[in-house]
Amino acid sequence: MKYEAMNFEKLLGTDGLSDQLLANHFTLYNGYVANTNKLIDEGAELEKQGKAATPQYAEMKRRFGWEFNGMRLHELYFENMVKGGCAPGKGSKLYAAIAEAFGSFESWEANFKAVGAMRGIGWVILYYDARGRRLYNTWINEHDGGHLGGAVPLLVMDVFEHAFISDYGLKRPDYIGAFMKAVDWAEVQRRFEAAT
Repeated sequence: MKYEAMNFEKLLGTDGLSDQLLANHFTLYNGYVANTNKLIDEGAELEKQGKAATPQYAEMKRRFGWEFNGMRLHELYFENMVKGGCAPGKGSKLYAAIAEAFGSFESWEANFKAVGAMRGIGWVILYYDARGRRLYNTWINEHDGGHLGGAVPLLVMDVFEHAFISDYGLKRPDYIGAFMKAVDWAEVQRRFEAAT
């Protein structure tokens, strides 16, 4: 069974993110889906040929995490956005958990934005560690490394240059502000409820 690229065109017209930027980003995402499928097929073929112990197979396996996580993180990113945004529910369990973990919702938001403004490429993810019952704002440098094992991504923000540079140049904080206005907090709350 092949992975199918999801359609996120409903985000076109989002304030602060041009349609051209979003269309380019969707194309990039489609490439991750296609490459994930190609690597699955290549791996299956090498296994069928008895070549699972070859350097070619090893490199394909190493590359798989990059392509798969690139696909999945983009899906989570686009899914946690909505045109016009959706405010966090002040009476929700998630809002209370964020306030408890960071001192206030505003402190959490300032920290999330600060992590996103760090130099480098990557992702910022608000993770929930169900075992430890803790929330973390985490920097992910590359798709395939730095994730918190077993933790659930609640809010995902792409801070690779492709996510903002054509609209904002090097003004990443301006992009982060636009992203925060487009967050679909109902989706983030849904993820939190599913994890708790």
